[in-house]
Amino acid sequence: MNKLFFTLSTIVLLSACKTSKDYMASSSDDKTFYEIVKKLTKHNSDENAAAALPQVYRVLQQKHLAIINQHYNSAELNHWDKVLASYRSLQQMHEAVSNTAAASLLTTVDYTNEINTVKLNAAEAYYNTGLAYLQNANRADARTAYTLFKKADSWKKGFKDARAQMDEAFERSVVNVLINPIQDNSFFTNAGWGNAVYNYANQHFQQNLVRDLGGQYASRYPARFYTEWQVNQQQIQPNWVVDLVLRNVDIPRPASNHYTRNRSKQIEVSRDTAGKPVYQTVYATVNIQRLSVNARGQIDINITDVDTRKNISWDSVSDTYNWEEEIATYTGDSRALTNSDRAMLNNNYNQPRKEDILNELYRNMYSQVKSRIANQVDW
Repeated sequence: MNKLFFTLSTIVLLSACKTSKDYMASSSDDKTFYEIVKKLTKHNSDENAAAALPQVYRVLQQKHLAIINQHYNSAELNHWDKVLASYRSLQQMHEAVSNTAAASLLTTVDYTNEINTVKLNAAEAYYNTGLAYLQNANRADARTAYTLFKKADSWKKGFKDARAQMDEAFERSVVNVLINPIQDNSFFTNAGWGNAVYNYANQHFQQNLVRDLGGQYASRYPARFYTEWQVNQQQIQPNWVVDLVLRNVDIPRPASNHYTRNRSKQIEVSRDTAGKPVYQTVYATVNIQRLSVNARGQIDINITDVDTRKNISWDSVSDTYNWEEEIATYTGDSRALTNSDRAMLNNNYNQPRKEDILNELYRNMYSQVKSRIANQVDW
């Protein structure tokens, strides 16, 4: 048994040991370097790890420096990310060795200055490119400039006046949006509906959209929102126009459905001479009338560029409104009725008006319309 234990222990020990040659076989992988450092931290007398550490470091250093040289002078702005990534890998290896037993086995390079230089050069490159885009008199390039200035500030916080340039780019990219009242193509106002529905559509829906999107002081989006009255009063030149069209609205008459339920129940009517309860079965028929309304509506959203007269987007949202209520009468013995039957007996129809149904459809579709408009003006 002792001989077997010794043999197994030897196999495990040998399999856990790596030769210098084993380390070099995977020397182009950064994790090999950290594996060696970890090994030396636990067993600083490991000769294979000690011999491999300087060699692996040189291989990895040459690999990352080659990547840096390859990308450093590239014309692509995103080359700075690749350069910084390699410098950070080298710096992390330097920091992993410093203040450990492995530091006596090799001398690593501190790349802090190089990293700071890369960040400064990247910020400068993004900033200058942003200035070039900002010189163009169109909103699309102003948006690009905003992104570039933001990137410059992320490379080096507080770089030059990048934040001020971001504000300038944002303002130049702002679009003035006129939101028109809903156009009713469902002919409700011509079908005896009166002004209640029309006024809701014309005033509340449009004005709520303008207000909730931020109006003329919107800051969440690069856009300002106006009603036609505000545009005329303030002499605003809109860049985009949002037309809303109500169509395919179906609010049918309530559907009526009659059905019956037969009820029976055993009730105690007396007790016999032995004191045991005597039961009698009583019966009732519940006559139920159900009224229901299943309405639907649709709003088309069309956004147009005023200058080019080109369509920016077309979208459509829809929703449904369902109402149902039941009342009942009965014949027979009331003692057979359930609690739900009794509740229906006391019901009175509270049927919604057509105006109420349409207003509910508007409320249900409102958030969808608002979201569609916001998505178009947002970056």
